[in-house]
Amino acid sequence: MNSRDIWIIDDDPSIRFIIEDSLAQWGYKTCGFTDGLHALEQLNQSNSPPALIISDIRMPRLDGISLLENAHRRFPDLPFIITTAYSDLDITVHAYRQGAFDYLAKPFDLEELRRLVARVMRHKPTTAGRPSNRRNSKTPPPARGIIGDSPAMQALYRAIGRLAKTRVNVLISGETGTGKELIAKALHKHSPVADGAFVALNMAAIPAELAETELFGHEKGAFTGATQARQGRFTQADNGTLFLDEIGDMPLSLQAKLLRALAEGSYYPIGGQQLQNANARIIAASHKNLARLVNAGEFREDLYHRLNVIHLPLPPLRERGKDVLALLDFHLEKAAVEHELAVKKLSEPAKKMLLGYAWPGNIRQLENLCQQLTIMSPVAVIEIEDLPPLMKSNTRSEQKNTRKNSDTNWESLLSADVEEALKNRQSGLYQHFLERFDAVLIATALHTSGHHKQHAARYLGIGRNTLTRKLKSKNG
Repeated sequence: MNSRDIWIIDDDPSIRFIIEDSLAQWGYKTCGFTDGLHALEQLNQSNSPPALIISDIRMPRLDGISLLENAHRRFPDLPFIITTAYSDLDITVHAYRQGAFDYLAKPFDLEELRRLVARVMRHKPTTAGRPSNRRNSKTPPPARGIIGDSPAMQALYRAIGRLAKTRVNVLISGETGTGKELIAKALHKHSPVADGAFVALNMAAIPAELAETELFGHEKGAFTGATQARQGRFTQADNGTLFLDEIGDMPLSLQAKLLRALAEGSYYPIGGQQLQNANARIIAASHKNLARLVNAGEFREDLYHRLNVIHLPLPPLRERGKDVLALLDFHLEKAAVEHELAVKKLSEPAKKMLLGYAWPGNIRQLENLCQQLTIMSPVAVIEIEDLPPLMKSNTRSEQKNTRKNSDTNWESLLSADVEEALKNRQSGLYQHFLERFDAVLIATALHTSGHHKQHAARYLGIGRNTLTRKLKSKNG
């Protein structure tokens, strides 16, 4: 068997055929297997591994993760692309922990598969950074509540999986109620500091004058009323994770002290003379656009870059498609268990309406709805008439109508601007307005993405190189 072959392992013959046929068209040699055990037997008899293994997870006799673990004991550099139709956060993280090159949720885009295969062939992975105790590694318990297999959630799972071996600072952005603390807890659970404490501090929930002592603590007698010493959250989170929620509400004076603690790895409690180690992994979150706060002088740029090592933007619920139904089922069951009541079900018309609802309060609003329906509704099957009146009016279609009216407004303004330019006999109007339009699009996308070029390019529907070229042209 040629060491440049690509092995495809899947118990579904139609999936296996599609992958093999596509790879053949792209110029690769392939070999197919119906289960992981057969593939492992062939691998153990081989003197050299294939170039790549593409394996399903759920298969008879030997699953894909077990195959990956066994294969890497003999060939630790052998790249794996894991595929599955039953994806969730824990499976994704475990696949990356075992050394998977990447992870694809079925049904996947063949062009994405082609891109991944090409990357493997160009850059063979090494064992650098791979855990030496893979043999003893185990899957962590499920992260209940993180539900969904929409493309946005799959991207989030991959990001958390790739971050599982590190303790770098992470900035989570997203609308209120999108589950930022839930994601922060998942990052902590799947990290090298998982055995330490997860300590949360909501900067929007504490008065500015108490923020410093909450963060750094104080010594006895440090100020009037300080009758005893108090530990700060940094100390409580030592060798663990400190989650700073709503970091955009942190006072500027405290931002400077936090920056110094992060830069120097130590700090003084209020009134203290002895340095304390700042040995916590920092995860920050905000529903505000921190890049805009930086531009407005309301947030320190140096602290922003210190926190924004990795940026995880969370999608609003209205953009997650059928994840809404999975979340409704989960929270209806959770509410029933919590209140010792029967589990309520949703009728098909009710499901359709809730799928079209705009969810301004995101997951938090959905959870509250499930609590309300479980406790207050007398029927076992929830119909449209059982839903709150607001949910029957605030649909995405109505939001589109609102945006349409807004669109008409800016189009009218543009028309008036062009008319004025024509009256003044300006020339080159097409290029002039095209450049302005381009500049507004790019600036808005960059602000929304927290100045993350790859995310901004995706929002705009252009390549990252195209965006970089436009920025250079604009600045140069």
